[in-house]
This record gives sequence, structure tokens and C-alpha cells, in this order.
Amino acid sequence: MARIMILGGHGKVALLAAPLLVERGHTVTSVFRNPAHEADVAATGAQPVVVDIETLDVEQLTNLLSGNDAVVWSAGAGGGDAARTYAVDRDAAVRTMDAAAAAGVRRYVMVSWLGSRADHGVPADDPFHAYADAKWAADEHLRSTGLEWTILAPGGLTMDEPTGAIELDPRGKGSVSRADVARVIVAAVEDPATAGRTIRFGAGDTPIEDALRNAR
Repeated sequence: MARIMILGGHGKVALLAAPLLVERGHTVTSVFRNPAHEADVAATGAQPVVVDIETLDVEQLTNLLSGNDAVVWSAGAGGGDAARTYAVDRDAAVRTMDAAAAAGVRRYVMVSWLGSRADHGVPADDPFHAYADAKWAADEHLRSTGLEWTILAPGGLTMDEPTGAIELDPRGKGSVSRADVARVIVAAVEDPATAGRTIRFGAGDTPIEDALRNAR
């Protein structure tokens, strides 16, 4: 069993992933910035840690991540202000990757999005551009590291019930439930063969474990 740190621990996906990881015997620490959310995070069975990762430098993040076996990035600025989107979704994410390497935490699972590509096609004057640009930059930095990385790139997120099944490389928006994204996180963390892979997915009919096996 592994020691796993989730960054962005109060996000909707993270709150669903943490109890699944705990149920499977992992020791989970969830990091989030708002102390008012501590009870929500503790209820997942994860150890809550209140800290704003946006404000930490690489050395501080190295200390935070030290002692874990894997990191799951599920944090984000949540849209809106472009400057903060870059500060969190790109800059803070990149610092956690560098910190993971410095701390000897080899496994890093990034929750990205389906359209994270160099040619994402989002115009510069579109409010979504900052997010698209920041996620692509973060993903590219992760690929350049020596970490055992996996990039999970789901399509549009819904609050539907989980099905336990997905489709790889879906067309269109690739909508998928947050609950199934949480299950993909668990499967990817536990499957070292997904390292070095960018897995784009949406809702589908292929059981998650089989789909990840096909993504190799």
C-alpha cells in the first residue's frame, strides 16, 4: 500500500477519489487551502492538511511532499481570473513537479483535461484561453521531468453516477462523470504501467482497468 498526497483535496473529484484510495488500504493526505473545508476532507478518511500551495516555493513544497509514494494533482484555480489561473494551474503545478523530484516522490498523476494540446484551439480572447494554455504548459513540463508521470485528460465533467467504464480518445466534449474520473485516478495510481502515458477519455462502455490496459 502507498502513501498518497492529493493536491486540491477539497475539489469535487478529489473528494470522491480520496475515500476510494483509503478503502483500498492506502494512506491518503489531502491538501487544501480553506480551513472551513477541513471537516469535509476528514470525512473522506484522508488526513487533512490546510495549506495554500499557491504561496509555497519549491523548497517548502519539497518538505510538504516528502515521505509520500505518489502525488495526485487535482487542484485548480477554478477559472475566472487569468492571472490566478496561470499562478495555480501552471506555476504552482510546475513547482510541485520539481518538488516531487527533489523529495524523491517518483509517481505523479496529473488530472488535466481532454483538450490539453499545443493546438488546443482556444482563441486568446476567449476567457477559457488561460486555462487551456496553463494546463498545456503544466502537462508539457511534467512530460519533461524524470518522474513516473501519468496525465489523465477527461472531457467535460458531470455529476452523473459512476458507471466504472470509459472510452479512450472520445470525440467531441467527451463528457464523463467526476465519480468515474475518481475511479480512473485510483486505477492509474495503482498501475505503474500507465506511467509515461497521456490518457484522454470520456464516458464509454469499456471497464476502466481494461481501458487503461489498452492505453499502453
